[in-house]
Amino acid sequence: MAEKRNIFLIGPMGAGKSTIGRQIAKSLHLDFFDSDTEIERRTGADISWVFELEGEDGFRAREEKVIEEITENMGIVLATGGGSIISSENRNRLSARGIVVYLKTTLDKQVARTERDKKRPLIANAENPREVLAELAKERDPLYEEIADLVVETDDQSAKVVASQIIEQLGF
Repeated sequence: MAEKRNIFLIGPMGAGKSTIGRQIAKSLHLDFFDSDTEIERRTGADISWVFELEGEDGFRAREEKVIEEITENMGIVLATGGGSIISSENRNRLSARGIVVYLKTTLDKQVARTERDKKRPLIANAENPREVLAELAKERDPLYEEIADLVVETDDQSAKVVASQIIEQLGF
């Protein structure tokens, strides 16, 4: 597995993909990318604005293009958006171009980690964010499982500990 050289983090919002990804990249001296941050950089606007203006379909099209381009690099760590795996093209690219690590978290942790974050368009204005997160999990969890080379629980550990576990398990 380690010969692939790229590490791609997938999982739901609030799983810690960006924080853990930065830790892994720093430890392994690899470049770190965050697909949402890259979309914001390219559009000059935050994700919420892109969602508002272009809808989820417009956002997903941008996300697909960004993931296609970023995953062409070698020796990187990429934190993907929680819904990036909806696209079969994204799933295929991630599987083919690197080691896919599914950061798994419970619904309770997701709710706690995202409750004050207004930059998450799918739950920002939801009457019941827990319900939305549960629906997303039902739809997305099988897709995360489908392409994961490694599944790691993130609930009760610091980002640094999870990053170390991933590095150790991948044999880097």
